[in-house]
Amino acid sequence: MALNPKFAGQRFLASGSPNAVHTIELFLDYVCPFSRKMFDTVYDQVFPTVKAKWGDKVQFIFRQQIQPWHPSSTLVHEAGVAVLQTQPEKFWDFSKALFAKQTEYFDANVVHEPRNKTYERLAKLAGTVGLDDKKIYGLLEISDKPDADGNTNNGNKVTNDIKLLTKATRLQGVHVTPTVLFNGNVENSISSSFSKADWEQWLEKNIA
Repeated sequence: MALNPKFAGQRFLASGSPNAVHTIELFLDYVCPFSRKMFDTVYDQVFPTVKAKWGDKVQFIFRQQIQPWHPSSTLVHEAGVAVLQTQPEKFWDFSKALFAKQTEYFDANVVHEPRNKTYERLAKLAGTVGLDDKKIYGLLEISDKPDADGNTNNGNKVTNDIKLLTKATRLQGVHVTPTVLFNGNVENSISSSFSKADWEQWLEKNIA
């Protein structure tokens, strides 16, 4: 599935070339423990190997998969979109930082927190990887006042992009996180339990 240019920061190109033959799409949710497990393995251990061996052959795409039974899932993915809107090259670094703090956004840890307070925390987290936290918060903040037309249900400055991302993942019919697509097809053989060695073996068989 094509990647909307405005979400180009979700793409990892090992060689810097956009002409990779193969595409691996990772459908991940920031508050899913299994998504974190897969992300950490791929980010910390697989990417260096890909750069060394298959940099011109494969690209990875992080597909943001909101899981609505965890209400905070929407909020954390909104923060990811705010990063894409400001400094898309920081998206993977921010994602790494957010996964490291994911438990702070689990249900029990946000249930008594106002929405804008959660946004404040997410903006500060973005600041730890070199983003302008005030700019990020400005994109996320929800006004408590009606707009000029009296509307009180306008969302924030990332809402329209969240809609686009949600439509895209729904078209793919993805439900479980993590889910991996290889060249547009679900690859059920890859799971969150994949180790570095498992990934290397799979890549050797399918990419080389």
